[in-house]
Amino acid sequence: MYLADRSAPAPEGAKTAPDRGPVRAPAVASTVLALGAVSMITDISSEMVTAVLPLYLIAGLGLSPLGFGALDGVYNGVSALVQLTGGHLADRVRNHKLIAGIGYGLSALCKPLLLFAHSLGPISVILTLERTGKGLRTAPRDALISLSTPPELQGRAFGVHRAMDTTGALLGPLAAFLILSLTVDGYDAVFGVSACVAVLGVVVLMLFVPSGVDPVPAPPAASAKDTPAKAVAAKATPAKATAATARDADRPAPVRLRDALGLLRLPRLRNLAICAVLLGLTTVSDAFVYLLLQRRTGIGDQWFPLMPLGTAAVFLLLAVPAGALADRIGRRTVFLTGHALLLAGYALLLWAPAWPALPFLVLALHGMFYAATDGVLPAAVAATVPGELRATGMALVGTGQALARFGCSLAFGAAWTLWGTGPALAAAAAGLLCCAAVAGFVLRPSAP
Repeated sequence: MYLADRSAPAPEGAKTAPDRGPVRAPAVASTVLALGAVSMITDISSEMVTAVLPLYLIAGLGLSPLGFGALDGVYNGVSALVQLTGGHLADRVRNHKLIAGIGYGLSALCKPLLLFAHSLGPISVILTLERTGKGLRTAPRDALISLSTPPELQGRAFGVHRAMDTTGALLGPLAAFLILSLTVDGYDAVFGVSACVAVLGVVVLMLFVPSGVDPVPAPPAASAKDTPAKAVAAKATPAKATAATARDADRPAPVRLRDALGLLRLPRLRNLAICAVLLGLTTVSDAFVYLLLQRRTGIGDQWFPLMPLGTAAVFLLLAVPAGALADRIGRRTVFLTGHALLLAGYALLLWAPAWPALPFLVLALHGMFYAATDGVLPAAVAATVPGELRATGMALVGTGQALARFGCSLAFGAAWTLWGTGPALAAAAAGLLCCAAVAGFVLRPSAP
């Protein structure tokens, strides 16, 4: 993977190696790579479960599409609500790794419990707790990524992290497919292996992710107020008092809930939150996309766990290029292009003939949508929020988007049950077209 920022000139004061010129700093910080490894391992665990869950609930337990839509909505809605809490706590205690670790740990604890749950009620409770862990960890993790990365490389950093995360999303369904093929009690075997992998992710987090992000030292700025008399006074100050004053100056003010909510007064952040909500209201969940594709093409049940692989493979290939492109040409353009690609996928599901290539085309467009949006949105949020409230700002936008997708899951499940798959998807496509047009207007560049 190409990580070095070779296009940037060597910074002033950069170290040089004999006969080799300046030594350039890596474009992606070690914190990003460590968090990417944690996310990759955790996603292998999570996607093993996610890949088989729709089929397990609908074909195995006889859940209706409306019931699955409600469960899928709650599954994501809980994560959205807790995400706001996790972001605020991380900023308040100023330990992003601690809050993220609690979230990863809670999710890992829930995986083995699936071995003992064989009815809808217990499974719903376990999935709710698992999503609580995901909600706690998401904003602190993304804040660590953004705080360890220069502003001009945010898109690339999030792209690298999402690519590593998606590697897990690629391997998870493949592992689930192999386990289902080779074992008798396939679902229980999937849940058991998933639990072991989740524990490994927590161990990697504890060992390799730093607890804090070292701030970039600012160059000393000369001031007209720095007079010789002031220097003499500084020398006359007792050393103990000087040290205490320095500690007080370096200690950041505590983050209050009022400060967190006040972020919505920032026009750019408010616009991003509004657009994320609007577009989330018309983004059909992945599980429904795969179920629709299966019914549209007649793919057998044994191949169903492999469908997320198509999305994940394209996402993996394009996440870093899409993030770097967003840094160069603008995140608004790439973000809206991603939703246009999703709309094209909906159109193929609605009106394309039953070509043999149809599943590959739909999954490719689905993966391109994620590559153009999943890392670009937090990079855009990071550019609008001060560092001391970074996790809270990301949680505000992420919570709004996830709650909107929660509503979309409920509405789409109800529309599928009442109207059928075609009218339900057509309504979602029409809504996405309208919301994308509104987002394009709201996020237009400000006049100079």
